[in-house]
Amino acid sequence: MTEHLERIKIKIEKLKTLDRSFILFGSHKHKYQLNPTLSVDQIRQFELIHRVTLPNDYADFLTTLGNGGVGPFYGLEPLENALYADLDYKPTDYLLDPSKPFPHILGWNSEFESTVEEEDDEEEYSNQLTEFEELYFDNQHKTGSIAICNCGCAISIILVVNGHEYGNVWTDDRASYTGIYPSRELGNKDKIAFLNWYELWLDNSLNEIKYKQLSTDKQSEVELLNKPWWKLW
Repeated sequence: MTEHLERIKIKIEKLKTLDRSFILFGSHKHKYQLNPTLSVDQIRQFELIHRVTLPNDYADFLTTLGNGGVGPFYGLEPLENALYADLDYKPTDYLLDPSKPFPHILGWNSEFESTVEEEDDEEEYSNQLTEFEELYFDNQHKTGSIAICNCGCAISIILVVNGHEYGNVWTDDRASYTGIYPSRELGNKDKIAFLNWYELWLDNSLNEIKYKQLSTDKQSEVELLNKPWWKLW
């Protein structure tokens, strides 16, 4: 196990110990557990079938720590879910194609502009909106990536596995009509690779749970001090 993975493993255990009540977002779902690891052969089989090579840090995580489980938002998805463009419902006719290059270098978005006003021609407006959404939500915008994390509300975190952005973590936030862009949810300013993204989440989570516990302790102390002396036992 590399030093980076060892450090991550220690932080997972520390977070699990600190948040026994599953206070942090998503913890009630993954409960700080990792799924069983994958073998190198299983990784290679996935790569051969889908004509792609997974980033080394992601593959090492799958074979050394676990195939999904504890992680940001609702946790890491197992590799068997990696091709679902919609992680909420997992339709089998709406899949990603990682074998083609990822089409973006900078964040991408598109805004709907109708040639008519809705109140003037509701039918034409609706037809144009439908046409726009068919193009906007087309999976061509996410070729060369796999799904690694579900944020809920049809928002997902993807890992680029083909093209210029290879190895970087991106966000598909088209459900909010804000497009697809390099992941910034955890506070990083620069583009970020998988293991660095994951460890940043761990660091943020450790700080958050410590802050919550400190706030709770202080609140309990204030309540105790404000109690009448005859209620202190």
